[in-house]
Order: sequence, then structure tokens, then C-alpha cells
Amino acid sequence: MPLLSWLSESADDRPDAVRVDDRAVSWVELRRLATAVADDLGGVDRVAVEATPTLETVVGVVGALLAGAAVVPVPPDAGPMEREHILRDSGATALLAPAGGTGPAGDGGPPVIPVDLARRSDTVHPEPDPAATALILYTSGTTGAPKGAVIGRRAVAACLDGLADAWAWTPEDLLVHGLPLFHVHGLVLGVLGPLRLGSRLHHVGRPRPERYAAAGGTVYFGVPTVWSRIAADPDSARALRPARLLVSGSAALPAAVFADLAALTGHEVVERYGMTETLITVSARADGPRRPGTVGVPLPGVRTRLVDEHGAALPADGEAMGELQVAGPTLFEGYLGRPDADAATRAPDGWFRTGDVATIGPDGWHRIVGRAATDLIKSGGYRIGAGEVEDALLAHPGVREAAVVGTPHPDLGQQVTAYVVGDGVDGPELIDFVARQLSAHKRPREVRLVEALPRNALGKVQKTRLAAD
Repeated sequence: MPLLSWLSESADDRPDAVRVDDRAVSWVELRRLATAVADDLGGVDRVAVEATPTLETVVGVVGALLAGAAVVPVPPDAGPMEREHILRDSGATALLAPAGGTGPAGDGGPPVIPVDLARRSDTVHPEPDPAATALILYTSGTTGAPKGAVIGRRAVAACLDGLADAWAWTPEDLLVHGLPLFHVHGLVLGVLGPLRLGSRLHHVGRPRPERYAAAGGTVYFGVPTVWSRIAADPDSARALRPARLLVSGSAALPAAVFADLAALTGHEVVERYGMTETLITVSARADGPRRPGTVGVPLPGVRTRLVDEHGAALPADGEAMGELQVAGPTLFEGYLGRPDADAATRAPDGWFRTGDVATIGPDGWHRIVGRAATDLIKSGGYRIGAGEVEDALLAHPGVREAAVVGTPHPDLGQQVTAYVVGDGVDGPELIDFVARQLSAHKRPREVRLVEALPRNALGKVQKTRLAAD
């Protein structure tokens, strides 16, 4: 089956199959636009794409995939050093950009090939080898320049087919979101998903509550920041009641936001888990329960396990916290040109080490505690999950946001330190509040009140920046 099977085979010429902001095209027109790009890419092995939230980006990505090239999305907000690194490290030999828009890639950069929405083609390109690379997505770690995660066409297909099964995702759906088009969430799920599975797509541009409300979709994707803003806008939230599914990912959804959305929209949000290197591996199902603070069960073909710091297996009893490891058809091929990084992320038997701490219940439900480096706090001989303390803080009516990290302590090794955005609260009050809800050793030893938490483009709190303070 072709990777973009619906797009490749559809004869539907209704004009609103794919809409980005205020421009829309039919399936047939999108295929002809993308084929014109594919015609220009003959022989190009890797192509960078200016990943702005535009129809040109969708056409460029699809054209490159039709041509069998590996797509290297370039974030529109990348600074000069990051941009130069992505273009150089990826080995991209061409850069797709809107016609008449972005100028040259820079000194020594690849030549620019314009994506011209006035051009169409009916060339029939052979379907690329399923074993070929689909995407090279750059992902940042705690040190060094971003690494290029090489993602195969088979992995993308397996991920999307697994989500179709979990979410009952069909051509009857209209998917609505406003996510960036250079990450797994917005690009793989939010663009390639509809092109494989046949649902229509409406990318609303900036993901404002009123734009989600006006879109009339059946399935909505968002990150916690988006859902929090929608929950704070009751009229927009109520407008989502006719939808079929609300999906949240890329970071943990606060339990309070889950509850507020359930009350306003009538929907309990589906949460799911994945990484650039694994795509989506675990999710709640459309036909099953949704539990705040958990991310569901493995997708078809995906296997998960927990291990301790020595690699020994831990029980799936809902209590044991350990590193989550993953195996299955959605895994990436490795980091481009970085065998050292590959080796560091693979267990001896080939399972991928996510670096995330989780628990798995007897029923297979997963709860992500957080990153091993920042969210598993070892204090006075205890192992404390930062997420549990954050949830306790967020239950206080005066707390709007909370992030918990471990900071050095001369006696305990690490102490629980909380960063809080709140109204009319103080540290001692919050420490006492948590101590009344959780075990005494889990209470924060220090609360630092801040104006805002540092977040990345997907709304994830950048805890390494807090811990470095």
C-alpha cells in the first residue's frame, strides 16, 4: 500500500479536502500540485522544507515523499546556527520554499526550489521503496547540537495505521489542529495521517480557541497549552461538543484541564505518548476509558517494558517506577551519522531506551512520570516522581502552573524544589498543602514563585532550564 494511500488513489475533487488557514484544495488538486514538486526533485535524495504553517509546506512535503526523497523540516523559528546545522548535517541537496518567499538558504546552502501553487502535473511517479527514509526530524537533547532522527516510511505507516485502529479514524472525519509542521504531532499525525487515512484536514494557523470553535471538526489535536486556553474560554469549549474525539499530546495534560474540558465539551480527552524516535506508541482508545494522568495502552504491534537503573525488569503493578523501553514497527532507524548516540539509546537486545520514567498497571495502562534526568528525584533514599508532586500543587486553587525538579541538597542528595505560577499563594502554604495530600517525604522543600515557566514550541516545560537556575 502506498504511504499516502488515500491521496494517491482518491478521485475526490471536492474543494475543501485540505485547508490551511484560509486556503483549501481538493485531494485531486493536492496530488497534482505535489506531483509538480516531485517532477522538480528528480534524483534528489534529501530535501529540506521550510516548515511554515502554510499550504506550500503541505504541498512541498507531499511532493518530496512522492519523489521518494527524505524530508528534512526546517523550523521557521530556527536561529541561524540551528538552521545552518540542520541544512549541513542532513546533507539536504535542495530546499523547498514558497515561490517568491524565502530567499537563498545562505552561503554554501542548498539551492532553493520554489513551491509554486500555480503549477500542476499529472506525471505518475512510481511508489518509493517502503524501506526508504520518509523524514529526518531534528531533536534536541540536553547537550550538543540537535540530532537527525531517521524515520522510515514503514514506521510512519505503522504508526498511522495503529492510530486509525485506536481512534477509529476514518475518511468520515474532519481533523482540526493548529500545530507546528516540523514535529511528529503536527506533521506526521496532523498532515500525513489525513493523507493516508482519508480524513479531511483543517489547519487553523495559530491555534486560538475561537479558531478551533469555528472549524466544525470531528477530531481535534492540541497540546496542553492549547487545551488550557480552550478550557479558559467556555464559549469556544462548548462549541466542540459535536466533535467525536479530542486528543492531547506532546506533554502531560493537567488533571484540572481534563476535568474542565469534560464539563464544558462533554468529552474526556484522549491522551497518547510518543517521541520523535518512536513516533506514537501508546494511547487511550476511542472505544475505551480515558483516565487523567495516564496515556493508555500500546498500539498494535508495539511492546513496552519497565527496567530499573541496572536494566532489570520491573513488574507491571502500577506502582514500580522505571525507565520505559519500547520495541516495535514504529521505531526510527537511528540518528543520522551518530552511531555513538544510537548505541546510547539501545538496550543490549535492541529495545529503545526512552529515558522516560513510567509505571504500567496490571491492565496495561501507562502513566508517564517524566524524564529520568529531571523527573525522577532521588531524595533521602526515596524515589519521587515529579509529576505526582505537580498534580498535588495544581490541586491548590491559587496555582496556575507548576513544575517540580530535583536540586542538590547536602544531606538528602536531592531535594524536591517546585516552581509555581500562582495567585496570592506563598511557599510555606504550598509546602503544607502538598504535605497534607502526599507522603511527607514528597513535599517540596522549597517553592519558588515565578512569572512564567520556560516552554518550548510544543508547550513542554523546559525543566533543564529550571534546574540550571
